[in-house]
Amino acid sequence: MKLGGFSLSTFPKGYKSCSLNAGIKDDTLDFTILFSEVRASAAAMFTKNQFCGAPVVVGKEHIADGYLQAIAVNSKNANVATGEKGLEDTRKVTEAVAQELSIDPKDVLPSSTGVIGVPLPVEKILTAIPGLKNKLTEDGLEQSAKAIMTTDTYPKFRTRKMGNVTISAMAKGSGMIEPNMATMLSYILTDAAIEPAQLQKMLKKAVDVSFNSVSVDGDTSTSDTVVLMANGLAGEVNVTEFETVLTDLCIELAKEIARDGEGATKLVEVQVTGADDHTVAKKIGKSIINSPLVKTAIFGEDPNWGRIMSTIGNSEDKVNTASVSVSFADVYVFKNGAPAEDKRAELAEYLKTDEVLIKISLGDGPGAATVWGCDLSYDYVKINGEYTT
Repeated sequence: MKLGGFSLSTFPKGYKSCSLNAGIKDDTLDFTILFSEVRASAAAMFTKNQFCGAPVVVGKEHIADGYLQAIAVNSKNANVATGEKGLEDTRKVTEAVAQELSIDPKDVLPSSTGVIGVPLPVEKILTAIPGLKNKLTEDGLEQSAKAIMTTDTYPKFRTRKMGNVTISAMAKGSGMIEPNMATMLSYILTDAAIEPAQLQKMLKKAVDVSFNSVSVDGDTSTSDTVVLMANGLAGEVNVTEFETVLTDLCIELAKEIARDGEGATKLVEVQVTGADDHTVAKKIGKSIINSPLVKTAIFGEDPNWGRIMSTIGNSEDKVNTASVSVSFADVYVFKNGAPAEDKRAELAEYLKTDEVLIKISLGDGPGAATVWGCDLSYDYVKINGEYTT
């Protein structure tokens, strides 16, 4: 199930990266720079966690004008709950990166992911920055995807082509994934020419049906960040086509985050239809994939569909229980307000697969949403119980 080996590792026109080990925690890659040869239009969405990280605070400041030229990311340390010193350290890093690349510090967006409450080993990072300009490479997408990993088991990246235009994206996240804009980080680079306002509008739509529709454990990270840069070096693009490809790309990466959830053995997709509106459908879908009882039943390959019914019934939105239908893939367990034919043996066999689809119809309303999550295994407890040791 835990498979990497995705598409091309080459960046769009004008982008390069450098990934290295700064010695933040161990000897693996823990720092990466994504660089555009020219200033790029930029859009971003950040965590709504009130204890957001210092890089989120600085990142919001730097992207306020709608332009960036570089992104600097470290893993193994979140630089969260580190007070004024954390902000100072983040600014030192962006200034050092800007000096190395000969660009404006405000055109550098910082990101951090890792342990919360531990001071950033800023001197190690500052020592690693000089000379990285000469190490920038055009085929470093996979290495950058590796450098931002924490408890991920494989790097997550994709590349798509639309004529002369290329979109490359990477993401990380396997725990503390309940974005409200997975920690969930994603960086998307394109050589299309798109203005910042339009870029922000497209990103918001794409994130809503992708990264904001995935949950591993119901915890919203302090560092969730999605950034989209467009440097225009490939010229104009059909905006409608671009938005479709961007959204599909984000959905693919969101599903990979859920698939690679800490300790996960199964990807769970929940499709909700017939709700009063999209918001209600999404809330009910999220409640299913966040339910420990549902998640553990799926891990145990136990077709205990009563847990799904209970979770639906706990919705704060009104549900007409007489209109509810629930199925695992196409095998109904509950139809039009009543139990369906008992197919426990067939369901038990289906739950042995590594992808589980749950379909919920609430009636004939216009609202629909699809969300993704994973099961809850013994290893999730082990991974998080030993995270800082």
